[in-house]
Amino acid sequence: MSILRPDLERPRERRPRDEPRAGRPQGGGVRSRDGRPGGEPRTGPRAERAGGWPGAVRVRVRPRAPGARAAVGVGAAGIGAGTGVEAGPRGGAFSRAFAFVGRTLRGEWYGIVVDPLRQLRRRGPAALLLAFVACAGVIFFHAIAQHRTGATAVRVLGGVQGDLPLWLALLRTPVSLYVPALDLPVWAGITQLFLAFALAELALGRRRTLLIAYASTLAGTLSARVMMAMGPGRWGLGLPPEIGQVLDTGPSAAVVGLFTYLSVVRRAPVVFTLTGGSMVLESIAKPNLAGREHLIAVAAALVLGLLHERGRRRRRTAEATRETASA
Repeated sequence: MSILRPDLERPRERRPRDEPRAGRPQGGGVRSRDGRPGGEPRTGPRAERAGGWPGAVRVRVRPRAPGARAAVGVGAAGIGAGTGVEAGPRGGAFSRAFAFVGRTLRGEWYGIVVDPLRQLRRRGPAALLLAFVACAGVIFFHAIAQHRTGATAVRVLGGVQGDLPLWLALLRTPVSLYVPALDLPVWAGITQLFLAFALAELALGRRRTLLIAYASTLAGTLSARVMMAMGPGRWGLGLPPEIGQVLDTGPSAAVVGLFTYLSVVRRAPVVFTLTGGSMVLESIAKPNLAGREHLIAVAAALVLGLLHERGRRRRRTAEATRETASA
């Protein structure tokens, strides 16, 4: 007799259900549907399904609750001796924040880098015309300004100051975009200038790129006049009249405005934070006219970007309404 499975060596004990019912013969004429006598016990797979294997253990698992997982207990009697429900792990605030940051960076990467590169591949190098013209203009005016006669010509064509008549300042403002500032290194800003105009031209088009660049520069130029008219120290924004003699040129306001506008219309919070934060730090570290004009350029580009997004939402709503009405 085996020690491990004694139930295979011993005969099964008679159970009440194996006994024939009263009044019916055990092997007589009454038969079941499958053809066996009425009193004969079931055998085979159906018996295994009905009564189970000898010595088998039935495991009953409770229904799974939302957000939980079923746990089968293991006790002294073996697997299935006990069942229960164990609460599953829930994502914490850190995992949700990490997922949000990942989605934001991925969308920003596609909106700022991948999509412009696709446009460049489709349209070719001709799509970077504004970027090449801007860099060439800055290099050209910088080379001319190294000589005395050339410096005079550059000052007459593109030199903008706060004490100039308004009409003359407005006339010189487009040329002042290409006149480098005297207190800033030219070659260090060429890369930023090319990148800003290239990304904007690929993502926005030439017309809107020129509009945003000019509007940002013009906002800085006009804000200097307003701050000088306020008087020195008034509301913390006023400037003394001596600021009107400072040469106010350079493409830096246009570069800052283009990056800010791109970050708004392409939903790029990282680019917006880097651009606006660097301008705030610059104005704190070096409180001069250029720092304030850069902040004004950021604000102007931000307003233009928000207005563009609002108009786009209205156009989408109007189109959806027309489609619904036509349907």
